[in-house]
Amino acid sequence: MPVITVSQINKYIGFILKGDRNLQGIMIKGEISNFVRHYRSGHIYFTLKDAESSVKAVMFASAAARLKFEPEDGMSVIVSGSVNVYERDGVYQIYVNDIMPEGAGAANAALEQLKKKLAKEGIFDQAHKRPLPAMPRKIGVVTSLSGAAVRDIINVLTRRYPLCEVYAVNALVQGEEAPDSVCRGIIKAENAGCDVIIIGRGGGSSEDLSAFNTEKVTRAVYGAKVPVISAVGHETDFTLTDMAADMRAPTPSAAAELASPTIESLYERVERLAAQADSVFRRKLNSAEERVSLLAARLAARSPENRLKLAAERLDALGRRNDAAIERLMERKSAELARNAAALDSLSPLKVLSRGYSLVYRDGELLNSSENISKGDRVELRFGSGGASAEIIDKW
Repeated sequence: MPVITVSQINKYIGFILKGDRNLQGIMIKGEISNFVRHYRSGHIYFTLKDAESSVKAVMFASAAARLKFEPEDGMSVIVSGSVNVYERDGVYQIYVNDIMPEGAGAANAALEQLKKKLAKEGIFDQAHKRPLPAMPRKIGVVTSLSGAAVRDIINVLTRRYPLCEVYAVNALVQGEEAPDSVCRGIIKAENAGCDVIIIGRGGGSSEDLSAFNTEKVTRAVYGAKVPVISAVGHETDFTLTDMAADMRAPTPSAAAELASPTIESLYERVERLAAQADSVFRRKLNSAEERVSLLAARLAARSPENRLKLAAERLDALGRRNDAAIERLMERKSAELARNAAALDSLSPLKVLSRGYSLVYRDGELLNSSENISKGDRVELRFGSGGASAEIIDKW
């Protein structure tokens, strides 16, 4: 028996596997593990396993680029490809041409992955939702101008809110070029000065609505400069664009109703505002009247005429108080004078003289002792009535 090399045996096994039609173009079901995408080459490497066995698998970059979703560890899939030997390591593996999620299409799997990715970034957060303008002056509509959606929107706006301008932008709403067309339509409506933008289309299959489940359109809606209402399909349809928009409408007609008030509601609002304005005006008028009255009273109190009047009243009061004080003082002094006069009268020499006494003066000096005179002195006598002159003959 001839001796062969390792390379020869691996090539031989590879030749046998390639020649076995049962191992070419087969489909294998299993669970992905040890998933790796080579960052330079773009090749995908993973292990496909079930409850009892596992097999290595490789998917080259050219085939991996066609995938509509990102494979993940733990994902149950069905792969199509061929079995062959990796001659360098002598290991057989599956060379994968396509991967399909088990139980769901690749498109659905890709959609779920994109939804998780965008949700993680906060694209769908309620905190980013903006309120719609109460009275938009210009409403943008990004949709196919040949479809029924734009007619429904215009009919509703014409009936409900004829005061606004409708700015319709024609856009493809299905097909490969639809995402770019819708994004351009949003930018055009923004640049035209629209206050709010409605994007959408009528109902259809999931494939028909796929443009509104793309990352490009979803991010364009999220990043729009003005509020966006998404109205894609019918009430049961729900897209990523609906989740990213500031408001979701079940139909295009409902979107037009959300974007616009009714004339009746505007009348009611005007009446309500008029009533509020009247109430505010009356309150302010009453307050102003009260303030004017208060200021008038303060002004009157501080006017020169009033101040003179108050000063005159005060002067009169002071005069009356002064007169009363003088009268009391006069009464008090009169009483005091009467008392003093009575006391003086009781001590008056004349009073004494009237009782039979007399006063002796010498040279105008009152004498009160005989020691102050001598015999022969001339003296003057004063009686209770009248007087006389005398000469001292003797003294004792």
